[in-house]
Amino acid sequence: MWRIINVATESRVQFVDITAMVRAKVTESGVKNGVCYVYIPHTTAGVTINENADPDVMRDLTRGLDRLVPETGDYRHREGNSDAHIKASLMGSSVVVPVVDGRLAMGTWQGIYFCEFDGPRNRSCRIGISGTKE
Repeated sequence: MWRIINVATESRVQFVDITAMVRAKVTESGVKNGVCYVYIPHTTAGVTINENADPDVMRDLTRGLDRLVPETGDYRHREGNSDAHIKASLMGSSVVVPVVDGRLAMGTWQGIYFCEFDGPRNRSCRIGISGTKE
């Protein structure tokens, strides 16, 4: 079963913790054991799993990506968002999390982050949940 969650971003580059929204979809599904897929259907946004206890981690990740792929450079894409496409590819468009006993089986400090690189925008995430309800 697939569900959709919406994410409204407020800046050009933003990491949004969507863990609670994904957890809610897993709970609604009734799946006890299986997998949860989080897929981002956008070419200038991505998804990652990383620490959600210290906000400085997302700041450091943002700054690190900006050093690797600056906003301006020798890019040919006419829309002016080449860096967003590259950063989205680096982050990836999906993550998979096990579902065990009806819950996301994630580490204590892990969170699922929607990664915006060409905002602000209204975006969507597709959440796929499969498994057994026993």
